[in-house]
Amino acid sequence: MIIVYIPKQYRMDHNEAVQMMKSYPFALLITVDEHRPLATHIPLEIREDEGKIYATGHIAYGNMQKKTLDNNSDVLLIFQGPHAYISSSWYQCEEVPTWDYLAVHAYGTARVITEDELKSALDTMLKHYESHRDNGRLWDTFDPELLESEMKGIVGFEIEITAIQSAAKMSQNRNDNDYKSIIAELEKSNEQGEIQVAQWMRERRKGLFK
Repeated sequence: MIIVYIPKQYRMDHNEAVQMMKSYPFALLITVDEHRPLATHIPLEIREDEGKIYATGHIAYGNMQKKTLDNNSDVLLIFQGPHAYISSSWYQCEEVPTWDYLAVHAYGTARVITEDELKSALDTMLKHYESHRDNGRLWDTFDPELLESEMKGIVGFEIEITAIQSAAKMSQNRNDNDYKSIIAELEKSNEQGEIQVAQWMRERRKGLFK
């Protein structure tokens, strides 16, 4: 299924795309109601279970997008990885500039989850982000009345991912000299995204740096 155009040389393999979703879980949730597209920036938990992939999260009860999340087979999640402007002044030959980036579009079917499933999902998320911290705030460290009150203000959902399209447009089309030059210039930056792009590129052509 081709939904967006991605040149073959820039396509991630399935496992790499899933790993990127796990590494950059703050995604854009997009659905459509009767009149317009709706979008919410939201953290998600990504899990694999018997060959299937699921994304679990929650939104505010007052968010009108909640009405589009039950039994909806047309849900889109967009995961954005590191990205950077690439100046053509870094190339040996005259070219136009471009932008390097990592991105995953995940399509799926959403459903609203039960209260017990929501509690389990929140417990899992807290363990993910808190268990390694000193005095981490895990589920059983909170006042039950506080948790009960807070849960009334959110709606939990789960999305079964049915299709993934991903792009790693990271200067794969450049020759080795240009490739090394791009990395060298990006590594001069103080911007975290540019440094991460350089790190990704280094990993893909390790032989250039021996």
